[in-house]
Amino acid sequence: MNTEKGSVYALLLLFLLQGSTGLDILSQNNTIRDGNLLVSSGKKFALGFFSPGNSSHRYVGIWYYQVSEQTVVWVANRERPINGTSGALSIDSDGNLVLHETNGSFLVWSTNVSYALSNYSTTARLMDSGNLVLVQDFSERMIWQSFDYPTDTMLPFMKLGLNRKTGLNRFLTSWKSPEDPTPGNCSYRIDPTGYPQLLLYKDGDPYWRAGSWTGDRWSGVPEITRAYIFNISFVNDQDEVSIMYGVIDALIITRMVVSESGSVRRSTWHDGDRRWIEYWFAPKDQCDFYGNCGPNSNCNPYDPAHFECTCLLGLEPKSPGDWNLGDGLAGCVRRGGVSVCRSGEGFVKVARVKVPDTSKARANMSLNLKECKEECLRDCSCTAYASASESLGGSGCLTWHGNLVDTRTFADSGQDLYIRVDAIELARYRKTRSLSQKATAAIILVSIFTALLLASSFLYLLVIKKRKDHRSHNPLVSDMRTNSTYLDGPQTVKDHDDEPRGNRDVPLFDLSTIASATNNFSVLNKLGQGGFGSVYKGIMDSGLEMAVKRLSKLSGQGAEEFKNEVRLIAKLQHRNLVRILGCCVEEDEKMLIYEYLPNKSLDAFLFDKTRRSLLDWRKRFEITSGLARGLLYLHQDSRLRIIHRDLKASNVLLDEAMNPKISDFGMARICGADQIQGNTDHVVGTYGYMSPEYAMGGIFSIKSDVYSFGVLLLEIISGKRNSAYYHENPSSNLVGHAWELWKEGNCKDFIDESMGDSCSKEEALRCIQIGLLCVQEFADDRPNMSAVVFMLANNDVALAFPKRPAYVFKSKYHGANLSSSDGMTSVNDVTISEVEGR
Repeated sequence: MNTEKGSVYALLLLFLLQGSTGLDILSQNNTIRDGNLLVSSGKKFALGFFSPGNSSHRYVGIWYYQVSEQTVVWVANRERPINGTSGALSIDSDGNLVLHETNGSFLVWSTNVSYALSNYSTTARLMDSGNLVLVQDFSERMIWQSFDYPTDTMLPFMKLGLNRKTGLNRFLTSWKSPEDPTPGNCSYRIDPTGYPQLLLYKDGDPYWRAGSWTGDRWSGVPEITRAYIFNISFVNDQDEVSIMYGVIDALIITRMVVSESGSVRRSTWHDGDRRWIEYWFAPKDQCDFYGNCGPNSNCNPYDPAHFECTCLLGLEPKSPGDWNLGDGLAGCVRRGGVSVCRSGEGFVKVARVKVPDTSKARANMSLNLKECKEECLRDCSCTAYASASESLGGSGCLTWHGNLVDTRTFADSGQDLYIRVDAIELARYRKTRSLSQKATAAIILVSIFTALLLASSFLYLLVIKKRKDHRSHNPLVSDMRTNSTYLDGPQTVKDHDDEPRGNRDVPLFDLSTIASATNNFSVLNKLGQGGFGSVYKGIMDSGLEMAVKRLSKLSGQGAEEFKNEVRLIAKLQHRNLVRILGCCVEEDEKMLIYEYLPNKSLDAFLFDKTRRSLLDWRKRFEITSGLARGLLYLHQDSRLRIIHRDLKASNVLLDEAMNPKISDFGMARICGADQIQGNTDHVVGTYGYMSPEYAMGGIFSIKSDVYSFGVLLLEIISGKRNSAYYHENPSSNLVGHAWELWKEGNCKDFIDESMGDSCSKEEALRCIQIGLLCVQEFADDRPNMSAVVFMLANNDVALAFPKRPAYVFKSKYHGANLSSSDGMTSVNDVTISEVEGR
């Protein structure tokens, strides 16, 4: 060890001996004794000796440093407590972290790294994530971490699951009691057999099943998805099967704990209340308990007047006597004398369920739902099938062969399960469903007509008067009326134009209705943060799902941009444009209500290391073609010529079938029918997607959108952001990288490897050429969107050779992002809020 390093370690030792709590590093020359603390650099976690509850035993653990209620998240010696205060934590001569008691005479616990480390010094560091790591000083290589050996608590960025190469299995185990951290009888782990799923075990048996991964969530946990507090990363490949939760907002202190009583609980710390507030737990009801109704049944907890267990269609209780007494553990069996093998059988859908135990299910991720049905029908042993993934509109195939265990119904979410039934049962089901649909339709029509006839006059007078009185005091609504954008009318915003009424009316929502639908704009309902404010998921009492764009009071989008977005989207009707459901203008709130799209935005898939593999080439090409058609509609086919001015991956939303929808029209401009360009001294948009003539001169046109489309197309093909770093040419952005590879004839290197064999190289290379044609430096050289749509749809059409693109090299702004004019920096690209036009 050199003299300088030795001096540093000596100082560290001195501070530790004085009881300092400001150090995050433990070297081989230091010792942490009872009373000393190791504190992470950001003062988020501390490591030291503690006694749980009223116990006199001492343990080494990690807890939150700034949380007033001591909350232990990891214990080293949970099975071997220390009596008294003679414990000492240090690094031995082999480089292992060791815990001794009684002046070093008795070894209590060790990291026990198997290979010899005596030739190198090691250092232990407590990270701000709560992870204690042991690092080899010579190589800076991590050789051990506490995150690999969790106790009862899962922290953000901690992995649970199996490393298939090393055999390391990370799982949670409850404490034996609040005063005893000894491993208890409850564990929470991923079962890798069959199709992997997450389970809570009690006394070694399944107790509650979180289920299999559906692309955004566990099948048995509809409340927790990527859209809430976490970014969830699930990996299932030949190397590992694991789950990790990353916190979207670093200021949120959150944890998940397996309790000794047999539950999994998530909570967040609230400084104001000075306590942990629980926002989710499981199991919740009788249907959550594993196999509550036995095999081949469905559990529905939402009708308290009836027994929660029902046999799946075509089956009957195995033990009718017990079943009638409310005991469904024996489950159900197929009726005798019935054949479901090549006898005209088929499938019946059971909607909104947690699919059965997948430990013995078979998975084929290359099949779609239709192919899955055919595969199951061919195999007489196949009892049911379902989609493996919700996030791509039903990709991947799961089939069950044998009993269906632990199926339950959810109120407003869940997957569709298709169960095998015999020919007679299938015919009976189809007839019943047809009659039910007809009866339901008749009842609805009669009810609507009667209600309208009896109540229309009264409601009209009452509601109109109330709305008029309310909106007459709202300056924004009054201004909208003055500018002929809004007219008086019940709950609607209208335009003066000659379009059909259905394309003009935009419902007005009460603030109280939106607040109720979004759980009072709860952080758990937050879908994302944009430059003009936040977006929340809302669910109306009717079950309607919606996305609420709540404009920040400090937002750069004022009344004009708000009116612009409402006016534009109200006029637009196209499958590749987001649909507006209404707006809310009340007090000082301005909100836009859109259709809810479950797969969020394109960038959430395209630039995510794990999720982008879900976008195969065919899906990427379909997204590209849909975007091209949407832009063509804006530029040419709508009654008004509209220039979007901020087309980018985060402004492309994806529905349940991954169909793209262009969103965010706050910056869009309307041109006359014959006008193809304009200019402005207020340049808005996102750097990296902006055409040069617009960014530098304020000249916008339909060719500006073509440029943005070209950048987006290159991102879709490569799976990389335009601002990505390239080792071959660090000064080059994505466009420049594509241009260099094009000139060299090496464009195959540009294609995203995660698409694998699904990618048609010829089609991808053709799309790269189309993208380069769209980003040419001069607007006149770029094709219009009608030409782009034609080129994408016709592979036999010869393409022109592209000229040099604009922005081949990175800007000095590379690496920063000012999202849509709020002036706040983040990490992706730059949004320019204002540039003086020439």
